[in-house]
Amino acid sequence: MATRGTTGSSRQRIVEATVELLENGGPDAVSTRVVAAAAGMQPPAIYRLFGDKEGLLEAVAEHGYAQFLESKRAQLDPDPQDAVEDLRRGWDMVVEFGISRPELFAVMNRATSRGADMAHRAGLEILHGRVRRLAAGGWLRVDEELAAQIIQATGRGAVTTWHSTPAERRNPALLTTLREAMVAAITRAEPTVPAAETGPAAAARALRAALPDDADVLSDAEQHLLREWLTRLAADSGAPHA
Repeated sequence: MATRGTTGSSRQRIVEATVELLENGGPDAVSTRVVAAAAGMQPPAIYRLFGDKEGLLEAVAEHGYAQFLESKRAQLDPDPQDAVEDLRRGWDMVVEFGISRPELFAVMNRATSRGADMAHRAGLEILHGRVRRLAAGGWLRVDEELAAQIIQATGRGAVTTWHSTPAERRNPALLTTLREAMVAAITRAEPTVPAAETGPAAAARALRAALPDDADVLSDAEQHLLREWLTRLAADSGAPHA
């Protein structure tokens, strides 16, 4: 009977062998027979450990997310001096990962397992942290949720467009242009001073971003209500009301 450590080691060997096959030969290179041979094991081991090929690919996605999050956290600056430049670095990192590891990136995007979902959420927390710092500094011109969606959409769009373009026609200027279009869409040229802006939108965005998640001074119901009010105010573009 295999020990837990042996099982874990076997899973890791199979996952790493699958990643190598996937990145060198694409999805067609991945079969249970070939993966087992590359990992130095018998095909039944894959079914025992992963259930089937889809289960194996879900494990590969979790492995990819773990690697990505590790590198993302290693480069994370919890208090960047330039929040906009930090946004650029974060966007570049995601796009570079998608461009340099397209097959793994595609498997990660298709994953539906609980482990992959948890890792995806952890990545989103880092993204939302960047957006919140922008809001707290008065940089955002749009709501935080919309800003996060724009960042994600332009990043994925950049990767998809790059790989759908013939190699001889790929131009790195496309990536820079998309990134700067994203920055211009969600940030201001200069941070606003909330009191000088018409309407309460900027002040609401900054206050909402600065609120701690576990403020003892307010009850859970009061925090929920305050955030709801601030969200409504933050969505106000400053247009005059009748």
